[in-house]
Amino acid sequence: MSEWLVLTLAMGAACVVVLLVAVVRHHAAPADEDPSETPDVIEYITMMIGVVYAIVLGLAIAGVWEARSVAQDHVQAEAQALHEISERVRVYPEDVRDRIRDDVDAYVGHVVTTEWKAMTEKGEMTEKGTELLDTVRRDVTDYQPSSDFEAQAYQPLLDQMAAADAARNARADSTGETMPGVVWFGLLAGAVVTVGMVFALQIRRTARELILAGLFSALIAFLLFLVWDFDAPYGRGLTATADPFRALFPNAGG
Repeated sequence: MSEWLVLTLAMGAACVVVLLVAVVRHHAAPADEDPSETPDVIEYITMMIGVVYAIVLGLAIAGVWEARSVAQDHVQAEAQALHEISERVRVYPEDVRDRIRDDVDAYVGHVVTTEWKAMTEKGEMTEKGTELLDTVRRDVTDYQPSSDFEAQAYQPLLDQMAAADAARNARADSTGETMPGVVWFGLLAGAVVTVGMVFALQIRRTARELILAGLFSALIAFLLFLVWDFDAPYGRGLTATADPFRALFPNAGG
């Protein structure tokens, strides 16, 4: 099911539920009920609940968006470190240089195809990716420089190898959903309370009030959808992408 279909269904369902409750409540209300007599304290409480929930919802959206941005930074850092390794080994003998570059390309090719799919669908990394990166590490660390020029390039290569490994570990930590279940419970319960408080104002079945109630509930559903969509940095909607790998290694993905 596409994200846009989920959004449409969520917003539509929220509107339908609110409108049905409003209609049922209108028919069940006493004939002498006067909505203009809503106590001021109820209006104040309704306003404060809406403000507090808006702040919490805004913080949740900002949090998952920041997690998505950080996840993309991990991808960029890993791709750049591997690119530096591939470029800096040009000072090594041809056979060593080609072996390292081939192993880097093999790792990147696995990441942008097999591993990225596993991250998207299962929320996990692959053991094959770890093995391929270990192969690159052995290529870099096991070589013994035969000249001062090669020795000068050796330590920077080790630093880039460590940066690539750290970025991969950070990418693994960012895989999957970032919002704890208790936060989701709070967001959903807050949505129910916030929308439910609309009925404490004794809205009637006028076109204006029903439209406003429906739009309000649809807005809440849309904002919750944004949180859900951004919650998996590599798995849904506006996700972090493998574009940095493809840009720096255009032939590695096949």
